[in-house]
Amino acid sequence: MSSACVPTHPESLGLAQAGARAGATSPQHIKGADRPPNPPTPPRRRFRIEGADLSASVSVFLIALPLSLGIALATGAPLQAGLVAAAVGGLVAGRLGGCPLQVSGPAAGLTVVTADLIHRYGWQATCGITVLAGLAQLGLGCLRVARTALAVSPAVVHGMLAGIGVTIAVAQLHIVLGGNPQSSVLANVRALPAQLANLHPAAVAMSALTLALLFGWPRIPGRAGRVLRTVPAALVAVAGATATASLTGLTLPRVDLPSWSSHALAGLPEGPVLGIVAAVLTTTLVCGVQSLLGAVAVDKLVAGRPGPQSRVGRSDLDRELLGQGAANIVSGALGGLPVAGVAVRSSANVQSGAVSRNSTMLHGVFVVVAALLMVPFLDLIPLASLAALVMAVGIQMVSLHHIRTVTRHREVAVYVVTTLGVVILGVLGGVLLGVAVAVAVALHRLARTRITHEEQGGVHRVHVRGQLTFLAVPRLSRALHLVPQGAPAVVELDGSFMDHAAYESLRDWRRAHISQGGSAELTGCRVGVRSPGYDHGPEHGPRPEPRAGHGHGPGLVRPGLARWGGGGAAGTGHELAQGIGLFQRDTAPLVREELARLAREGQRPSQLFLTCADSRLVTSMITSSGPGDLFVVRNVGNLVPLPGEENGDDSVAAAIEYAVDVLKVRSITVCGHSGCGAMQALLSSGAEGGTSPLGRWLRHGLPSLARLADDGRPGVRLAGRAAADTAERLCLTNVVQQLEHLRAHDSVARALGAGELELHGMYFHVGEAQAYLLGRPEGEEEGEVFEGVPGAEELRSPA
Repeated sequence: MSSACVPTHPESLGLAQAGARAGATSPQHIKGADRPPNPPTPPRRRFRIEGADLSASVSVFLIALPLSLGIALATGAPLQAGLVAAAVGGLVAGRLGGCPLQVSGPAAGLTVVTADLIHRYGWQATCGITVLAGLAQLGLGCLRVARTALAVSPAVVHGMLAGIGVTIAVAQLHIVLGGNPQSSVLANVRALPAQLANLHPAAVAMSALTLALLFGWPRIPGRAGRVLRTVPAALVAVAGATATASLTGLTLPRVDLPSWSSHALAGLPEGPVLGIVAAVLTTTLVCGVQSLLGAVAVDKLVAGRPGPQSRVGRSDLDRELLGQGAANIVSGALGGLPVAGVAVRSSANVQSGAVSRNSTMLHGVFVVVAALLMVPFLDLIPLASLAALVMAVGIQMVSLHHIRTVTRHREVAVYVVTTLGVVILGVLGGVLLGVAVAVAVALHRLARTRITHEEQGGVHRVHVRGQLTFLAVPRLSRALHLVPQGAPAVVELDGSFMDHAAYESLRDWRRAHISQGGSAELTGCRVGVRSPGYDHGPEHGPRPEPRAGHGHGPGLVRPGLARWGGGGAAGTGHELAQGIGLFQRDTAPLVREELARLAREGQRPSQLFLTCADSRLVTSMITSSGPGDLFVVRNVGNLVPLPGEENGDDSVAAAIEYAVDVLKVRSITVCGHSGCGAMQALLSSGAEGGTSPLGRWLRHGLPSLARLADDGRPGVRLAGRAAADTAERLCLTNVVQQLEHLRAHDSVARALGAGELELHGMYFHVGEAQAYLLGRPEGEEEGEVFEGVPGAEELRSPA
């Protein structure tokens, strides 16, 4: 059976365990290597529950049970509604959703919305609105618009969650103190002094015990702590408070689950049509965005797991939206709370080692069993304990990490406005207000351009900082006309965008200035404007000037900005010197502080990146990395010689040992590429090799050639298309073979055995500027697949 390469999340791919080392093969086999691969055989379907899924489902169930009851309490819904939503989320969304390891159920992010709906329309009408919201999600899923949810500014999403968290915490504080919450945040705040003056000692004591266990349990030190922490803190907190209240005989309100025979089902909502439509849209928005961003978060959590545990397919967001819609229809119809992906339960599911959607579904089964058989035990839980648990969740939704992130990106205004809008106006009003502010901030940044003129040593410098659009053309023209005729001038463009009007204005001024005897040098230009000192022969065309950008990492060169052409040794030396000069002038001031820190603290790279010496592979560009991020080893053909076969060259083995044992890197990536000259040379020379240094080195690639010709091994393929030719198939196969060679090194084997290291394969198609990562398709038990990496807009981190 051959392998395939399909688009996938770039961080969610691990390396499949490879088979035995490839041996030599006959020339006949090598000649047959360019035959098309055999069609893949469909894997046999059989239901099987892995032990990891079973243990993960138990952990998730123990977290979900108290949280589902607490969220139902916080919304004012019947407590059974939380159990119904948890069961439906596990069974329906778990089976139909597009994110296998995401756990759905009643979510804290929906508490404010649901509580407001119950207050306005009543419980049964709220269930009807949940059904309508599920139908809306189904419609959006059919339209395949799920990824548009990722276009929402993270500051708006974080602000929405923070506003919901504040609302939850303030409301539950009243129950913690022994009282009852009011209908709005402002009313709760106004009633707080009176509530503090009329405390209920038993409720306060149980709430304090719950919070102490909740935050203290994960911090128990030592070996005993590691064992005890396998039991979820939420369960320990609620169980401890329940046992204490029962043993001491405290009198305080407790859970009261009525008979399921009296459980209310959905009803038709009544009221103004616009109000009901707004309620449906709000529920759809919050459920959809939280679930989709949660699915992306789960992909990233899965990617961080070592070895085989990372081989879970990337989420299908449109399918996830369909699954969530189906779950909301069923939950609402059965009298349950709205359903969405839940971060706490999903994180527990991933960290507990779940490998398939069976863990999510089993947790739903356990919730059903608990709802039917554990009612007498659930009735002993103090309401104050559940309120304290939900209040803690609300407080944690105001994340300091999110605040630091929006501060760093200068989006504090969007975050604060959204948070206050949610607290005062409700979720829908707050989100709309936040989106409006985010658009205003974006437009302000686009229109804001700073243009300065100064003279230094007889050279006139015009510095343009910001986006250069037609709005800035009048100010640009005034600054350019301050440059005297015949004078040397430098125009520094420090921005990522220039529209046509600004380009023409700059081009016309430059032509006129040069015709009058002056010189004009443009730096930071992305439009191919000719610069002094560059050879623009007809065979090369205009080349943009090298310019260090301010992208994902300090000093990262933007694609297409540092392209040098031929021109002889003298021309190349001039280009090199000019490039170094541009670095010293433009980039060095930006990275000097970071490099000084690295010089003081030493390098601490997280990855060893082993790739080909080909000049077309710019590692920092294709990985968006900066100084100190990658420990890079490059050689001809991205080869990893087997131990004992170095032929007098131990450099690769030494680099691997240093990276793993000294630098303690957490992953090693072997990166091949299209059009690799080493692989083409291997195909040409075959098993004979050569006696030159290059020929002796390429002998380390012979196992890759043998693997390609071995019909008994699973092939390696690209997702979405067949390999272009035998050379590309060898490039792909070589990555898999070199990963197998890596495992033979002692330092790598030890780190893999201890779970401290991951191996990844990567293939970069130069002509397409497309990266592929090695993985295995879901449902296949053998074979490797190179999967295309999506763009950054598909990888936005969730709330």
